[in-house]
Amino acid sequence: MTTSLSVAPLRWRALPGATRCEFVGKLRELYQAPTDESAFDSLALDKQQALMLLYRRLRELKLWHLVRSVENVYGEGGVGMSFAAWPVILSTLRRRPDFTRLFANHRDTAGGFYERRRAVAVLHFLYVEGKTGRSWTVHFDLHSPVYSPSSAWRHMCYEALGGVTPDWRRISESLA
Repeated sequence: MTTSLSVAPLRWRALPGATRCEFVGKLRELYQAPTDESAFDSLALDKQQALMLLYRRLRELKLWHLVRSVENVYGEGGVGMSFAAWPVILSTLRRRPDFTRLFANHRDTAGGFYERRRAVAVLHFLYVEGKTGRSWTVHFDLHSPVYSPSSAWRHMCYEALGGVTPDWRRISESLA
């Protein structure tokens, strides 16, 4: 994936068939779109790129199947998405040795999980308990607070104290 400013918006029909199959039913109500195709095609470039980055990383970790439906996606001022999850997500993440709860919770959330074996472009899952059930988000942090002391220091300086929220281009570069 290129990070050039000349990146063109993606089109649903140009996506590989396997990717379209894995998106079926997960996008169709995103921003009140009637179909997965219309939802994807109507996304702004940053949202499309963010969705593809998250999809690829979650698929690589064999976690994409836990996403029931995407409710919101963002690629500027951070890269992440809100989503409805299948009920097994919590027990799955708890059992995974490549995720930890350490430092993963925020004041306004019920819990969270950090990807632990990466120094950069790490996934951070958060959930809140609501009247209608559990709501999930996942986003990329540029630096990990749990990988190493130096990575934790960079996370603290840039993200926690500095308020730096990487866009999809920065995350893409870090995943390359």
